[in-house]
Amino acid sequence: MSEIPCEKNAELRQKIVAFAEVLKTQSHLLGDHGLDEQDFYQSGLFRGAIERIRGQFSAAMKQKRQFVAQVLDHMQAGGFIREWFSAGESNRHDYSVTLNNGRIAIIELKGCLDGNNTNIFERPPHGDEFVLWSVCSNPGADPRHNLWSGIHTRLSAEIIEREQRVDGLIVWDWICGTSARICPKQSGKTVVGEYNLPAPCIYLFPATVPSVRNNPKPRVNTLADVGLLAAMQTCFGGKASDVHDVAFEVAHRGAETVRTTTISRGGVVQKTTDPTPIRRS
Repeated sequence: MSEIPCEKNAELRQKIVAFAEVLKTQSHLLGDHGLDEQDFYQSGLFRGAIERIRGQFSAAMKQKRQFVAQVLDHMQAGGFIREWFSAGESNRHDYSVTLNNGRIAIIELKGCLDGNNTNIFERPPHGDEFVLWSVCSNPGADPRHNLWSGIHTRLSAEIIEREQRVDGLIVWDWICGTSARICPKQSGKTVVGEYNLPAPCIYLFPATVPSVRNNPKPRVNTLADVGLLAAMQTCFGGKASDVHDVAFEVAHRGAETVRTTTISRGGVVQKTTDPTPIRRS
């Protein structure tokens, strides 16, 4: 049992670790910097180059946005949604989607879920539905660690403390189903542009915000409640047994508010916690 069907490629991870060690010890042999080994590592050239590369990868949203655009274009062309548009940089969300029934679904685009950016979101008042979409394009990332860190450590605290209702979560990008991120889901793949995609991993969240006094364990949304996720599931041939339910239960333990997070798939509990105090990062 696991909180997400996908798993990291352990062999690839080992190769990444080994190659990183080679870079740390032999980078002075690369390029025409004109420095000897000692001067090279003392100069800051190596560290500066690494930080520059990290910044370029972290800041590059172009491919992520292109991926999302191709997916939404595919859904619109197939009649699964009416239309969509990018919300632009002036808004606190990324995309607005008009569903076939006229409801407005808002998408907030995220990265790998284990970083502080996961905590930054604001449900706009005009949205009938609000979902987060994790596009984690790092082949060395651990999808299980990132997913649990995002949902339990970060999102549950934000939802409960700030009373920010999130209807669902999509975990899906172009690495899913490749050798870098093994996907055991049995549904067929869909060709979207240059991508050959398995069905997305979908997580349904509570329909209302948990409250110790009045709503300690709210019911979880169904696919019928979140039209964007239902349309995506149908468009890409997902199975009902692949959809995840995320339940939050809150209580007081002394002066602290604690929450229990449970993720189920196909009616079977995949992971749960003991009551955990909220520590917003």
